[in-house]
Amino acid sequence: MEGIQHPIPRTVEEVFSDFRGRRAGLIKALSTDVQKFYNQCDPEKENLCLYGLPNETWEVNLPVEEVPPELPEPALGINFARDGMQEKDWISLVAVHSDSWLISVAFYFGARFGFGKNERKRLFQMINDLPTIFEVVSGNAKQAKDQSANHNSSRSKSSGGKPRHSESHPKASKMSPPPREEDESGDEEEDDEQGAVCGACGENYGGDEFWICCDACEKWFHGKCVKITPAKAEHIKHYKCPSCSTSKKIKA
Repeated sequence: MEGIQHPIPRTVEEVFSDFRGRRAGLIKALSTDVQKFYNQCDPEKENLCLYGLPNETWEVNLPVEEVPPELPEPALGINFARDGMQEKDWISLVAVHSDSWLISVAFYFGARFGFGKNERKRLFQMINDLPTIFEVVSGNAKQAKDQSANHNSSRSKSSGGKPRHSESHPKASKMSPPPREEDESGDEEEDDEQGAVCGACGENYGGDEFWICCDACEKWFHGKCVKITPAKAEHIKHYKCPSCSTSKKIKA
């Protein structure tokens, strides 16, 4: 049950920062922390909600008792559907509702503090530049980019590009950050070719960050998001991300 315990955002930038923090927490719940989230959503308990918090954490709790609530409330009773459908479909359903909740909270703040037309438009554009939680969790975010990135990764190694790891390592393609598309197909595809998306935090690739690719779902992850270092990756023959690993345990 969430009360407003954090500074109340009043500007477009502050509302967007609040949005990103809550979004990061929800993505963690539905990806890297999915086993913990699954266990907390016991269908035998009362109506439960999934809250994303501004400090990039999450919690499963009962809804607030105050009516009307201080903030819009997320979907109620997510735990009741857990055992009535496939785990992947249930996670996707929670993700869709979480996306809706994030938008409602952001524009609640906008309405409360009198955002004008231009401010609302700028806030939406900032939010729209990020993949939705559903896209991140389902793997639909930049899916076409991921496929072309994997293709270019193998092509760049054979053509003597700028490898991050020695070509003597057969797993190099799994440990290199997703390469950006070369400007071969014209300017019209530039917006869609800005880089692959991390399956944990949903952020695009940038700088010299270390990435690793899951051999099961073929999603890319920041090493820091899945707690894998370059040294540790050298000894991993077949890497499985937290979601793929926990999914197998749940079905077992």
